[in-house]
Amino acid sequence: MSITALARAQVQALTPYQSARRIGGQGHIWLNANEAADSGDYTLDCARLNRYPECQPPMVINRYAAYAGLNPEQVLASRGGDEGIELLIRTFCEPGKDQILQCSPTYGMYAISAETNGVGIVDVPLNADRQPDFDAIIGRLDEVKLVFLCSPNNPTGDLVDRAGLLRLLDAARGRALVVVDEAYIEFCPTASQASLLNEYAELVIIRTLSKAFGLAGIRCGFTLANPEVIGLLLKVIAPYPIPEPVAQIAAQALSEEGLARMQTRVDDINRLKAELVGKLAASKQVREVFAANGNYVLVRFAEGAKLFARMATAGIILRDFSSKPGLSDCIRITIGQQAEMDAVLDVLQQEQ
Repeated sequence: MSITALARAQVQALTPYQSARRIGGQGHIWLNANEAADSGDYTLDCARLNRYPECQPPMVINRYAAYAGLNPEQVLASRGGDEGIELLIRTFCEPGKDQILQCSPTYGMYAISAETNGVGIVDVPLNADRQPDFDAIIGRLDEVKLVFLCSPNNPTGDLVDRAGLLRLLDAARGRALVVVDEAYIEFCPTASQASLLNEYAELVIIRTLSKAFGLAGIRCGFTLANPEVIGLLLKVIAPYPIPEPVAQIAAQALSEEGLARMQTRVDDINRLKAELVGKLAASKQVREVFAANGNYVLVRFAEGAKLFARMATAGIILRDFSSKPGLSDCIRITIGQQAEMDAVLDVLQQEQ
């Protein structure tokens, strides 16, 4: 008997999430994973590495709560925002019985985490304006436990309409949780929904240090929710989710100096993004530039496959989304350093 036959049926049938690192590629300019171009410098105190870390490091929790304008009881730290997504599904969904709802095209880990845990998926595609179809979502609330909305949406960059979200939250009271993934919110902070947390017990927000803070490598994210939800997640989370070195770096990143460094990085990225968007919009090879609210921009090219291949030949690795519904010829470009953006434009201009 094959060892594979011993695995759960869901795992045997599962296609793993195709992360940028799994897809790979050959090149010297990596603009396919929405990573920051730098991380900053941090120090480590190794005196406590022989001890197990605290489940929720107080300095990290307190500093992130202050940064988000919340109470510490409303914050949970995890191994990236991905673990926050996984914990919500494991905590609120019965395998083989319950379902989540997502709005494609969107971040792939909502579906992967659901499938891995034997939880069903209801897909309500974005409407023609690339907004969640709130009427359709509300109509299916009794079928699901969790509704995942990504804002800014990855890969399209669109922000969730606040009026529609409020309608959904009102309808979801006592019926389902509404999870707003704000992994990229530092690039458009006024669009955050965190101010609604004290009004809506059903609202949950996912955050991360991977993007604006430039710390994808340490895997540290946050779930923001009412204390009752946080308490339930703490029943499920691993005993030591935040390693001591991660806690030290996260606390430094959330210090006054660290927040200032993050804001400088965000300002630089937004400036480079605006310059890139302007030049892309003027190119005859570009059909559409999508909403640019994160540290990336999704672009529909006249000939996406050819453009992707030309970039790869030049050693520039981008992310191809042309296989996703409604995203034919679409390529996502992470905003990197000035020289990297110049290299992208140089390749684009070779066949004007």
